[in-house]
Amino acid sequence: MKKHILALAAAVCVGTPVAAADLYVADPVPVVVPTGGWYLRGYMGMSNQQLGSLEHADFSIPPYHELVDEGGFGSAPLAGVGVGYQFNDWLRMDGIVEYRGKADFAALDRYAFQTDANGNPIWEGTDDYDGAKSEWLLMANAYVDIGDWNGIVPYVGAGIGASRNTISGFRDINVPRLGVASAESDPTWNFAWALHAGVGYKATERLTVDVGYSYLNLGDAKTKEIRSYDGQYVIGPMHFKDITSHDFKLGMRYALQ
Repeated sequence: MKKHILALAAAVCVGTPVAAADLYVADPVPVVVPTGGWYLRGYMGMSNQQLGSLEHADFSIPPYHELVDEGGFGSAPLAGVGVGYQFNDWLRMDGIVEYRGKADFAALDRYAFQTDANGNPIWEGTDDYDGAKSEWLLMANAYVDIGDWNGIVPYVGAGIGASRNTISGFRDINVPRLGVASAESDPTWNFAWALHAGVGYKATERLTVDVGYSYLNLGDAKTKEIRSYDGQYVIGPMHFKDITSHDFKLGMRYALQ
C-alpha cells in the first residue's frame, strides 16, 4: 500500500512543473514605433526653371525693340540637407540648406531706330544674351502627412525663406555690328517661398525614402553694369524678374529617436 502511495506522489511531483509550464503565458512585450522627435534629411534632384521677364533700361531707347526670344533657363541639378522635427503622426517641420547648380540662360532681341514707307520697323541689329544662374536657398518648411497606407505616406507642405541668386558669365553679343559686351556677377538675396507635395515610404522604423515635388519662387536676379569688350560702351545691369522653378527630388529622412 505504501508503495502505491509513494508512486502516486512522485508522479504528481514530476508532473506539476510540466503542467505549470504549459499553463504559463508570458505578457506580450509592446513594440514601440517612434512617431515623434528629431530627424535628418538629405536629397538630390533636378530643377525646371522659368523666367518671368528680362528687363533693361536701354530696352526703351530704340523706338522699336522686341524680344524675339524672351529668355529662359535650362534644367540644373540641386542638392540639400536639413534638420526637422516630427510633432506627431501628421505634422512635421524642417529647415534646409540647398545648393542649386548653374542653369544655362539664353535670350534674343532685335531693335530699330526707323521705319520704312509703310511704317514697318527696319531692324538694324540683334543682341544674343547668354549666361548662367545658380542659387543658395535657405528655407523653413511645414508638412502635413496624409495617412499611412502600409508605410506609404503622402504629404503636402509649404515653406518660406531666402534665396541668394547669382547670374554668372553674362554676355551680350551683337552679331550684325560685331559687338561683344559682358557683365560681372552681382549676387542678391531675395525672399523665397515654396509649395511641396510628395510621398514617403517607411523602409524601416527610422528610415523613410522621400519622392517629392516643389514649386519654388526665387524672386529676382541681376548682373552688374554691362561693358563692351573695349570699355567704351557701358550701360546698366540686366534684370531677371520673377524666377520660378518646378523641382523634382529624391531623398531620405532618418529619425534620431
